[in-house]
Amino acid sequence: MSSLSRELVFLILQFLDEEKFRDAVHKLEQESGLFFNVKYFEEKVLAGEWDEVEKYLTGFTKVDDNRYSMKIFFEIRKQKYLEALDRNDKVRAVEILVNDLKAFSSFNEDLFKEITHLLTLNNFRENEQLSKYGDTKSARNIMLIELKKLIEANPLFRDKLIFPSFKTSRLRTLINQSLNWQHQLCKNPRSNPDIKTLFVDHSCSPTNGSRATTPVNLPVAAVAKPSSYVPLGAHIGPFTPAPVASNANALAGWMMNGNPSTSSQVPVVAASSLSGPPNQVSVLKHARTPIALGMMDYQNNEHEPLMKRLRTAQSVDEVTYPTPPQQASCLFDDLPRTVVCTLPQGSTVTSMDFHPSFHSVLAVGCANGEISLWEVGQREKLISKPFKIWDTSACSVLFQAAFVKDSSISVSRVSWSADGNFIGVAFTKHLIHLYAYQAPNDLQQRLEIDAHVGGVNDLAFSNPNKQLCILTCGDDKLIKVWDLTGKKLFNFEGHAAPVYSICPHQKENIQFIFSTSVDGKIKAWLYDDMGSRVDYDAPGQWCTTMLYSADGSRLFSCGTSKDGDSFLVEWNESEGALKRTYAGFRKKFHGIVQFDTTKGRFLAAGEDNQIKFWDMDNINVLTSTDAEGGLPSLPRLRFNKEGNILGVSTADGGLKVLANSDGIKYLRAIEARSYEASKASFETKVPGSSVVTNISPLISKIEHMDRNSPAGLAPTLNGVDSMPRCMERKRSLEDVSDKSKALEFTELVDPVQCRTVTMPDSMDPTTNKVARLLYTNSGVGLLALGLKGIQRLWKWSRNELNPSGKATASVVPQHWQPNSGLLMTNDAPDNSEAAVPCIALSKNDSYVMSACGGKISLFNMMTFKVMATFMPPPPISTFLAFHPQDNNIIAIGMEDSTIHIYNVRVDEVKSKLKGHQKRITGLAFSAQLNILVSAGADAQLFFWSIDSWDKKKSLSIQLPAGNAAIGDTRVQFHIDQVNLLVCHETQLAIYDASKMELVRQWVPQDGLFGSISSATYSCNSQLVYAAFTDGNIGVFDADTLRPRCRIASTAYLHQTTLNSQNVYPIVVTAHPHEPNQFAIGLSDGSIKVIEPRESDGRWGIKARVDSAMQQNGRTASPSTTK
Repeated sequence: MSSLSRELVFLILQFLDEEKFRDAVHKLEQESGLFFNVKYFEEKVLAGEWDEVEKYLTGFTKVDDNRYSMKIFFEIRKQKYLEALDRNDKVRAVEILVNDLKAFSSFNEDLFKEITHLLTLNNFRENEQLSKYGDTKSARNIMLIELKKLIEANPLFRDKLIFPSFKTSRLRTLINQSLNWQHQLCKNPRSNPDIKTLFVDHSCSPTNGSRATTPVNLPVAAVAKPSSYVPLGAHIGPFTPAPVASNANALAGWMMNGNPSTSSQVPVVAASSLSGPPNQVSVLKHARTPIALGMMDYQNNEHEPLMKRLRTAQSVDEVTYPTPPQQASCLFDDLPRTVVCTLPQGSTVTSMDFHPSFHSVLAVGCANGEISLWEVGQREKLISKPFKIWDTSACSVLFQAAFVKDSSISVSRVSWSADGNFIGVAFTKHLIHLYAYQAPNDLQQRLEIDAHVGGVNDLAFSNPNKQLCILTCGDDKLIKVWDLTGKKLFNFEGHAAPVYSICPHQKENIQFIFSTSVDGKIKAWLYDDMGSRVDYDAPGQWCTTMLYSADGSRLFSCGTSKDGDSFLVEWNESEGALKRTYAGFRKKFHGIVQFDTTKGRFLAAGEDNQIKFWDMDNINVLTSTDAEGGLPSLPRLRFNKEGNILGVSTADGGLKVLANSDGIKYLRAIEARSYEASKASFETKVPGSSVVTNISPLISKIEHMDRNSPAGLAPTLNGVDSMPRCMERKRSLEDVSDKSKALEFTELVDPVQCRTVTMPDSMDPTTNKVARLLYTNSGVGLLALGLKGIQRLWKWSRNELNPSGKATASVVPQHWQPNSGLLMTNDAPDNSEAAVPCIALSKNDSYVMSACGGKISLFNMMTFKVMATFMPPPPISTFLAFHPQDNNIIAIGMEDSTIHIYNVRVDEVKSKLKGHQKRITGLAFSAQLNILVSAGADAQLFFWSIDSWDKKKSLSIQLPAGNAAIGDTRVQFHIDQVNLLVCHETQLAIYDASKMELVRQWVPQDGLFGSISSATYSCNSQLVYAAFTDGNIGVFDADTLRPRCRIASTAYLHQTTLNSQNVYPIVVTAHPHEPNQFAIGLSDGSIKVIEPRESDGRWGIKARVDSAMQQNGRTASPSTTK
């Protein structure tokens, strides 16, 4: 729903409320899901109208949406149950228990048993936890308090709890303005028109009198209230846009508030864009002394046609959402406030920026003109570039004279391009530098521009017309746009003072630039020669910086006045006015406050020797930190893109790195892998030579950097680079002739060297051989889909042997079925051996979707009942994947090579993606990159945008010579949602999905020679488990694709099985929480869970020779610790 459509719903709600249509109001609230009426909800809860309470709630959330929603429904149903018991209505209590509360038993079985036990008590207050339960009224009041806390904390209710603030009878006012506009366009306007209908446009009938010279301002009351209600939306909406004269030119822009002092001017009515043509915009009246931020029409007859409004459908409504106190701890946990490390830069930090994809790589600019790159996870400065003029002869005489007079120069801005391939650096004298980023220790000089006379105050990248450009602004009062060759594309003039900052942005297809100058003026520019569209004053009227939120929907600015007062504000994009001003700045400082945004949720600013944080929806400071001291009075700061790491400058010329819990885990993982890598060395033998050279420890170290590190940019074969990355000469994967020396790895050949457990099964496994296997997301169960279409579930119970209740190889699980004895059986054809089973599990484990040659079935995981079936063949479904943001949307790969984007809730195929030549064998979503990657039996990878479902790129996997482009190809994203694991029978490969190119490849060799049947990342994406058709299982380092461990079939199969048939793993899946646990489905139908020995703890530990093995005359194969 577009932003204007949302606002129309609010107007209708207001109208219905004013007309006393109470039932209709609440029905529309529920059906639209835009406004949750807390007062109405309270009334129904206190009245005990539970059915209406749940019905109203379902307009905003479902039971299984998240833990808050589940708790809300549970509390309501528990109260309903207790009230039935209190009335001694055991029959009704049993109904509630079975129909309502049993749904929660799978999530907390012990609690459900305790609730059931209440039926056996004469008075449930005998239960200790319910001993203080009073009467019904007081219990409802207590529960209501808890429900309101849960609702306020539930992100699904965000911005839905407060009705937008606007004037009464607003819909009537808009209709009146529309009629007024229509009256102005009448050929024969009357002074007192008689408006009798809204169903057609108003037009005065001809008269002999003269035309009225001024419009008739109709009062709101002119739109008479109907004697009987007629729904407005059914007849007059969408409103018809008023005709616009051919010379009435308007610019894309924000709705502009008129100057109050000019109230006598002719009213201008904005044409609605609810369902008008895409280029329909508001008609703006030019004002010379505006008081609100917006775009202005310069009344040029030769101006471009009307363009789209800047607002998008995602823009934020004017809602003030206060942060509930009970949410504070949750919010604090999301903020990076823990100091992880201090980095000694050696000079005052003036600017910094994290890489957009490699979230621990930080670019830093300094007061001495130096720029540095840090890998903060390793506390390592990857590269440092002191200031140097690259080509003095190309610099202007003015710069050369200024530099001779004063050679000191500082970095004013360092910035990454959006794709992370370039770093732009602006200096305080004339110049900008552009570097190409090739690898962690490789910045190549790309471009030097003498950009401005005086200082270059800001630099940014933008993509007008899909062309990467550099934007700069400076002391010469100009804004300039450059291409990557140094050609100047645009030169924006109009500021009367030095330009302090620039903020490029895009709304829909309109690209524009905000700029601020040191006289406190804000201007906006399109990429044309028509001048600025905005001329307004920033709060403080001095130096101001503007930033958009991460999702691009909200605009903020932070600035300081000459008197030292600081202002942090949010702008209302729809009207160009200030939406809110944030409080919390205490002191006056000589300098300018710096700020940043993250996650579309938080703001941070450096002031008073500390970092202050705000929730975007609350004007008060959320919290602050001094980062353990040592910060300057106005510290510089910068979030990484994930918002889990924060860099901040220190007073002694260094940096501190702060992180939240996720950021700390992320950095520790990098540090741990770097430590392991620093101990490892490997050798490369040059063909035709007996010389063996050790690859330098530095390159080895870089190879083991975090998966988000640029170390993975160049393709490598079998986990080993063919050449050091610091070499400038580039070679393709086919040109690599160097072959790595075989690496030793741990070999497990005996059952005592690892732990295994076999899934018990009452059914003969050979009759329903496993084809697909996955863990439940909670980690307590294992789900298998067989070739006959039957799904089986195993669960581990919580007991003394297994206190966590999670899946483990130390305890035999239970083959679980509901009391009804139902099996989850798919619609399968008679010849099911030819079918391609596919399965996908919802995030909350509530339901599973699967198919086996027939219709897709949706099963309830608690009852095993079929909830729905859809998509009957042909074509046959071959792969299923849930959309990462919406469980109701599924990507379905088909036998006919198409991909259907299907909405379960409305039972409709939203899009059909075509491009593959053979059936779809793999699908993977990346929420980080907003893409869907598909793989087919044609050995092709396709990258699709999940916003438009357009194809972004396709490529063939690089097969070894002599191999045909056939065989299933599977894909899975790393936890960073950027790197992609591709599994084919001939290889394992890692792709950088942000660049859609190959990074690393491994082909079977050195003890792992069989074809690959299946592969998967471990839950932390540090390992890759691969199953082979010769029975081996390989454990690989996920960064380098080097084998850590080979598990022979003798280690997990009984001798009788080994002697009787060729059994090998068909499918492998990794535990969602235990990185060293995985499960395999074997060709004989059996399923096993495998873990390292408890004494080892992880895969790749050097095998110890057990005494039992010595007695049997057997020893482990030689191995090395990885």
